[in-house]
Amino acid sequence: MQIQVINKSKHPLPKYATKLSAGMDIRANIDKPITLEPLQRCLVPTGLYIAVPPGYEAQIRPRSGLALKQGVTVLNSPGTIDADYRGEICIILVNLSSGTFVIEDGERIAQMVIARHEQGEWLLTDALDDTERGAGGFGHTGR
Repeated sequence: MQIQVINKSKHPLPKYATKLSAGMDIRANIDKPITLEPLQRCLVPTGLYIAVPPGYEAQIRPRSGLALKQGVTVLNSPGTIDADYRGEICIILVNLSSGTFVIEDGERIAQMVIARHEQGEWLLTDALDDTERGAGGFGHTGR
C-alpha cells in the first residue's frame, strides 16, 4: 500500500526496522530539546503530513524500549490519525517516571501502525442475544 506523505522534517521518512515489523518509528522534529519533568506531558511535532487511504487509520503507539527504560509513553495510546486528517502528525508524550527526561531532535519517540478499520452502523433493538458471559464485567471470571 502506498501512503502519500509530505516530509517537512530534517529526518528520513519513518521505516520498518525489520521485514516483519508492524510499526514504523516516528522521530521528534524539534528546534531545541524538550525537557519533560515527572508526570509532565507535551506535544512533540514530527514534521510529517500524511494521507491515509479510506478504510485505514494510522495508529500512534508507544515505543516499548522508551516506556521500559525511561518511563515515557504516548498518553492517548493508541492515538488515531483518520483518513481525512491532513495536519502535522504530533505525538502526545508523558513522563511517568520519577526522573527528568529530555527529548532530543531526531529521537525515536513513538511508532506508527497502519491498520484497516470499519465503520459501524447502529441497529436499534429492544434486546441483545444471550451469551455465556452475559453482562459479566471486570474480573467476573476470577482472574
